[in-house]
Amino acid sequence: MLALILANPVFAGAPDAREIVARSVDLDQANWARMRNYTWTARETTRRLDSAGAVRSTETEQWETVILFGRPYRKITARNGKPLSAAEQQREQDRIDRAVQQWERESPDQRAARLAREEKERLKEREFLKELPEAFRFRLEGQENIDGRSTWVISAEPDPAFRPKHSDAKAFRQIEGRIWIDQEEFQWVRIEARTTGVISWGWFLARLDPGASLVFEQARVNDEIWLPKTMRTAGSGRLGLVKKLRQEQEVVWTNYRKFQAESKLVSSP
Repeated sequence: MLALILANPVFAGAPDAREIVARSVDLDQANWARMRNYTWTARETTRRLDSAGAVRSTETEQWETVILFGRPYRKITARNGKPLSAAEQQREQDRIDRAVQQWERESPDQRAARLAREEKERLKEREFLKELPEAFRFRLEGQENIDGRSTWVISAEPDPAFRPKHSDAKAFRQIEGRIWIDQEEFQWVRIEARTTGVISWGWFLARLDPGASLVFEQARVNDEIWLPKTMRTAGSGRLGLVKKLRQEQEVVWTNYRKFQAESKLVSSP
C-alpha cells in the first residue's frame, strides 16, 4: 500500500503546493500579456436578489471585444436577450469609429510610448497576485481530471503570518478556497473561493460581506494560451453608507479568435 501511494504522481516527484502555485502565478502574468492578440465574445448575466435570496430582476448583456491599436474595446451586441435596435447599433459603431480616428492620428513613436505605459499600468494592477504564494497555507489534496487534463487540487487558507505589501493583497486575509492547476502546464484550470470576513475598498465606500463566493474557470485556446471560460460570483455587500446589494453574476467567454494585424470595426457600406 505504501509503495502504491508513493508511486502516485501527486506524491512522487511533484513539487510542493506552494511551488506549484508560485509557478502558476508567473504564467498568469504571461497569459494576460498575450491576451491582447485575441478577440472574443462574452455574455454577462446579473441576478439581483431580495433579502430572502429570491430573484428580483435579471439582466443580460452580450458584447464583442476587439483590439484597436493595442487597446481592447467592448462593442455591445445585445441586452436582455434582444439584439440592439438600429439606433443603438449605430451609437456603438460611432463610438468605435471615434476611437479608430483618435488612434489613427498617433505617430509610431507615440503609439509605442502609449502601449508601454498601458502595459506598465496592467502589470501594476495585477502586481498584488505575486503575493498570493505567501498569503496562504497551501495543501496538496490530490488530483482530478478536468476536460481530459490532469490537475493538482490544492486547498488554500489564509496564513496568519502574512503581511501584505500591496493594498489589494489585504483581501487575501479574508479568503479561503481551492485551486485546480494543470499538471503539464501549471495553468489555473479552476478556482473556488469564499470570503470569510468583510472586505472593504475606498475607506468603506464599498464592502463585500462574508460568505461571498467565486468560481472561475479557464480553457486552453489554440494550443498556446489559457484564457477565461466562465466566472460565477454570488454574495452581498454595500455601496456607500446605505445602498445594500445582493446579487449573482455569471460571465461566459466564447469564440476566441487570434488576429495577425490591427483589428478595426468599421461601418458596413
